[in-house]
Amino acid sequence: MENTNRKEDSGNIFKKAADYIGKDVKCQNESKKLIVVIRLLLISVIIYFTINGILCIPEWNLTVILFYCIFFAVFACLFAVSYNYRSIVTLWVFNVGMIIWICSIVHLLGWNIGVQHFIMVLLILYFFSSYRQYTGKILYAVFLCVLRIMLFYIYHYSEPLIPLSTAKENMLQIINTITIFLCMSIIAFIFSRDSQELESKLVEYNAQLEKQANTDMLTGLYNRRKAVEYLESLTAKKKPQGKDYSGFSLCICDIDFFKKVNDNYGHDAGDKVLKGIAEIFREEMKEKTFAARWGGEEFLLLFPGCNGDNAYMELEKIRRKIKEMKVKTEKEDIGVTMTFGLTEYDFNSDLDLAIKEADKKLYLGKEQGRDRIIY
Repeated sequence: MENTNRKEDSGNIFKKAADYIGKDVKCQNESKKLIVVIRLLLISVIIYFTINGILCIPEWNLTVILFYCIFFAVFACLFAVSYNYRSIVTLWVFNVGMIIWICSIVHLLGWNIGVQHFIMVLLILYFFSSYRQYTGKILYAVFLCVLRIMLFYIYHYSEPLIPLSTAKENMLQIINTITIFLCMSIIAFIFSRDSQELESKLVEYNAQLEKQANTDMLTGLYNRRKAVEYLESLTAKKKPQGKDYSGFSLCICDIDFFKKVNDNYGHDAGDKVLKGIAEIFREEMKEKTFAARWGGEEFLLLFPGCNGDNAYMELEKIRRKIKEMKVKTEKEDIGVTMTFGLTEYDFNSDLDLAIKEADKKLYLGKEQGRDRIIY
């Protein structure tokens, strides 16, 4: 019980801390994301100052200690007042304070400890902080670039005011590197997370729209629009040289006496029949084949790379399955049959003529008694 209570208390503490950091500013129309990033950066920098002070106070003079204490207090106050001022004000105060601190530390402790790399944090923060102000971003980037070059030119080969041992320089270099990477990761993670989620949702939404545009909502099969598009893609392919390629087989099929089903049993029963037939198409047709609702009770079936004889055998299986299918209605279980018109298409023929030929064979099958395949 005690361990459980401790875990709950710890969880509450972290939740309260997260809520406090994520608290919005009092001003309206402000970016909550920006102020959260700045607060996390302020916390990181304050912790950084504290660690530097603890590790390096024994060997540093009073000037450096006082300097770190001043900036510790400045950034702590900035964190406290960030809830009362606009985000852009907090952003600029943070930037100005960091620039003053970077220049001062390079002047006091030298180039080799790597403090100048905090300039990259400021650059990334400013670029992510606004979706506009392109001219301001470019000018600020130029300013930071010039500042870094000036610091390099002035301090790279000069002795610092407070010389440090190689061991201490290496230690500070490591601390600075870790802090800089932490700050850059915070900025990149928070600002890119929403963009990635939004992009993912957009891709998913576009996929749904494409599916809706290409799918018959009742049967779940492709619609006529997608069928025409698929036919055009098939006929656009050229016959491979040196290969016996037969094009594809095309079938137009129609439910026999479908109007009577709707008239006698209602449109709900008709919808069930359409769905049942579509399910048989999905079960019986292979992956490389194509089924679409051509319109009303008509369907288009395509068999790429398959001659008419092989397509006929596949259709015969489908015809039998449909004949065996029973659909439950309020009155009774009903069955239906289908008539199929099958033709072959090769790349020397005309697609429209092939469709018309399949359609003629379909109606020939109707005249001959229905429930059959005409090839």
